Amino acid sequence: MENLKKIFSKKISTLKLLVLDFDGVLTDNKVIVSEDGKESVSCWRGDGIGIQEIYKLGIKTIVISSEVNHVVSIRCKKLGVDCYQGHDRKILELERQLFLNECHSDQVIYVGNDINDLECMKFVGLSVSVADGHDSIKKIADYVTEKKGGMGAVREVCDLILSCI
Repeated sequence: MENLKKIFSKKISTLKLLVLDFDGVLTDNKVIVSEDGKESVSCWRGDGIGIQEIYKLGIKTIVISSEVNHVVSIRCKKLGVDCYQGHDRKILELERQLFLNECHSDQVIYVGNDINDLECMKFVGLSVSVADGHDSIKKIADYVTEKKGGMGAVREVCDLILSCI
């Protein structure tokens, strides 16, 4: 853990942006579909507290999702984070966000869980996979959380950031 803190500390000193995937990171990657087509997901409340704490340090959090669903917007609004949906190539939105937020890729942590996050994870300064992420994601991640997506993985990342400041 101490070596990890050293790695994180170096990169976190210039951190400006925490980028999260939604499904499988802020949720447990499951969806409940009712007979009328409405979708529901399960999220971990503690993730929101972690996001609030790093926001106090001036670190912005955003969500980039390939999914287009009102549930994503509603959860992100409650968390106070901007969300960008419907991106099959998330890297294009990530590059746009770097420009808008006046930061470089090495000032970004990206948390993902599946193959559609690979390109972004290879691009940023620090990449994180949730514990139950796809093997290809865990293989290239700088850090793999102990917690699963939707079960406190984002809080774990936020707490790690806070412990390195």
